[in-house]
Amino acid sequence: MWIFSASLTGLVGVLLGWSIWTGLETVFALIADRSNPQGGKNRETERIAVLIPAHNEEAGLEITLSDIVPQLQSGDRLIVVADNCTDATAEIARQQGAIVLEREDLTQRGKGYALDYGLRYLADEPPDVVIVIDADCRIEPAAIATLTQTAIEQNRPVQATYLMQKPAQPSAKDSVSAFAFTMKNLVRPLGLWRLGLPCLLTGTGMAFPWATIQAVNFASGHLVEDMKLSVDLTIAGYPPVYCPAVQVIGTLPQQQSATQSQRTRWEHGHLQSILLYVPALIKAAIKKLSLAAIVLAIELSVPPLSLFVMSWMGVSAIALLWGVFTGFWIAGIFAIVAGTCLIATVLAAWSKFGRKDLPLKELLAIPFYIVWKIPVYLRFLTRPQQAWIRTARD
Repeated sequence: MWIFSASLTGLVGVLLGWSIWTGLETVFALIADRSNPQGGKNRETERIAVLIPAHNEEAGLEITLSDIVPQLQSGDRLIVVADNCTDATAEIARQQGAIVLEREDLTQRGKGYALDYGLRYLADEPPDVVIVIDADCRIEPAAIATLTQTAIEQNRPVQATYLMQKPAQPSAKDSVSAFAFTMKNLVRPLGLWRLGLPCLLTGTGMAFPWATIQAVNFASGHLVEDMKLSVDLTIAGYPPVYCPAVQVIGTLPQQQSATQSQRTRWEHGHLQSILLYVPALIKAAIKKLSLAAIVLAIELSVPPLSLFVMSWMGVSAIALLWGVFTGFWIAGIFAIVAGTCLIATVLAAWSKFGRKDLPLKELLAIPFYIVWKIPVYLRFLTRPQQAWIRTARD
């Protein structure tokens, strides 16, 4: 009985720790000033390369390039890696003035391998900064200059705010998903930035000084290569820094099958990263006395929001029932405190950052969204996704 009580209390303690951590991030995000009065100033001598990995992206690539090309200066390079493409991606990129690298390798598939291919091409004449943009994203004017400026000043990898807009015909589930994305990619990194702490990379809108690129290996077929890259760079001494002044916008898929595929890859990849890389970060933190490593270990260990809520509900029910039958209430009290903190955190984040994506009337869709995610997590226990699969485009 006491062994179970101690184990249950420890489990609830972990949930409480996650709740306090995300609550702290949210509090500091609420008081953060995202403006950057120096952002977007004209670059002078920095040589940059914009690297775009693209696999069958003919539908949206031209729009993405139209955002980037006006921001480039003489001597900058725009490189599109047409990775195992069977459509007109390469042709469209050439028409927009990009350098096109066509890669064909059906065994080593994934965004990480495409990035590595482009970086090896650049190694003969390396730029000062490499900026990575996904082929289906929109970027703001002056984003390239601001990211370059921040990367040069910090001499560290830089991550822009990467958000998702809802599709043309959004459902309530899309609204909840967009808010969850905002919570993960805006609220929490913004709080860390306000505290002067590093953040996780999120896959697009990333800028790397060339010296940091040399410290790690980009070639990877990992489901969420951005999380792996965050860990590798932090252990190498280059923890990523958040740049709140720049936004990169993607679009959630309209089709149900594409949505399911995308969420499965993200969620399974995140859970695999927790199991693989949190221990590696803790080891590095102890060995190198690295605050950045321990911060990213904590940040990475926090599960996706829907799984976090599900875990809290299940563990709290067990803790409260255990208290009723045994009189051991410590775990139950901790669970109530954790839940109160979690709910307050989500509501506070929604009140400032989520009203546009998730109107008040659609808050009731959150339980249905959580139920929709249950099969995704159950498949992680039975058939976890191993291979990188690109999300189908609308």
